[in-house]
Amino acid sequence: MASEGNLQAPTRHAIDWKNPDYYNEAAAFHEMERIFDICHGCRRCVSLCGAFPTLFDLVDESKTGEVDGVEKKDYMKVVDQCYMCDLCYMTKCPYVPPHEFNLDFPHTMLRAKAIKFKKGGVGAGEKFLSSTDVHGQFAGIPIVVQVANAVNKTKPARAVMEKVLGVDKNAWLPELATKKFRSGALASPPHAVKDGAKTPGKVVIYSTCYINYNEPGIGHDLLKVLDHNEVPYVLVEKEKCCGMPKLELGDLDSVNASKEANIPVLARYARDGFAILSAVPSCTLMFKQEIPLMYPDDAEVQLVKEHMWDPFEYLMARKRDGLLKTEFPVPLGKISYQIPCHGRVQNIGKKTEEMLKMVPGTSVHTHERCSGHAGTFGVKVPYHQQAMKIGKPLFKAMANHKDGGLPDVISSDCPLGGHHIAQGFDVNQLGAPPQKHPLTLVRTAYGLK
Repeated sequence: MASEGNLQAPTRHAIDWKNPDYYNEAAAFHEMERIFDICHGCRRCVSLCGAFPTLFDLVDESKTGEVDGVEKKDYMKVVDQCYMCDLCYMTKCPYVPPHEFNLDFPHTMLRAKAIKFKKGGVGAGEKFLSSTDVHGQFAGIPIVVQVANAVNKTKPARAVMEKVLGVDKNAWLPELATKKFRSGALASPPHAVKDGAKTPGKVVIYSTCYINYNEPGIGHDLLKVLDHNEVPYVLVEKEKCCGMPKLELGDLDSVNASKEANIPVLARYARDGFAILSAVPSCTLMFKQEIPLMYPDDAEVQLVKEHMWDPFEYLMARKRDGLLKTEFPVPLGKISYQIPCHGRVQNIGKKTEEMLKMVPGTSVHTHERCSGHAGTFGVKVPYHQQAMKIGKPLFKAMANHKDGGLPDVISSDCPLGGHHIAQGFDVNQLGAPPQKHPLTLVRTAYGLK
């Protein structure tokens, strides 16, 4: 007997991307029509992103007022609006498996993106934007970095980038670091390994492209927090981009190349009993969800999945093991904190909020709305203004702290999302509180320099 909505925990099917039929456009459109018809009859997700309003407008403006009146070529207008945040699947949709409707909107969009990529529908600019290891190779070369960072702030250079790469001239862009995180990270002091009931007592850090090339301070703060809590750490011997930027384009062959480079290395640390920490939620999610769904029968992929941790997930588990220091001499004041989408869909709870709330003299106001940045989506010419519009309700809510007035600091686990929020404050004239990563806030609260 059919039930209204899904009363069981959502489950995920493997991504059948190696099956030639996965790239059958007619079959993909048939499945999209089925799913779009269910979405049209529900409309619960209309406020999440641009994909659903685009779909519903197409339906409402069609000759029939139903999905069958929408031309198949217009389906890609919906696909292009999906930035794979996964929130519709994990937080809104009542028809995800095991419901009989078996509706997986994000992975259906992924299939369409993969077909588009195979057909040559993705331009050179988008491919370059998603090639984080390529731009990152210039980080750590002082003269090159200084010139690149200075040029990227000029209007003529941004105009050229807009024309050639499709990067909106008004979008915030990260600077290259003068010294890469991996080359500047201090070795761990020789702490004894103290395994807990819930946590391994030693950690290996998967740096991520962003922290290694753009904002190494976040990585150094993580190392300081681990050292303060007497957790020995090492850095992953060799790493490549996690593949999330390529996944968002539908470039699954490049995701495969990243997997082939990363998984054998990470699996070795997992077998040796390390917890693997990644400080960028999207990267963590790749190893926890997307890669395991692409390779459900790969034992090493599944092993890495079981050993991959969000930093605050790990730290709060250490607290439950009685192995986390909880003396915080420095208050943090009023914090407006955003849980990023790729943090929410990891199903780990509000671990960052939990830790920040332990700090005396600190008031945390937590927000669960999307910032709108969504990887490279928020910097592209067609979508930057839309990304700012999507994030505007969040910006306004974060500007009004529950204890009154502006917060003393704004924060998000997603570094890119955090800067997008800061830009949203500026554009909407909401004030200019400093933007700091939660790991930086915890390092400060511990009184560490």
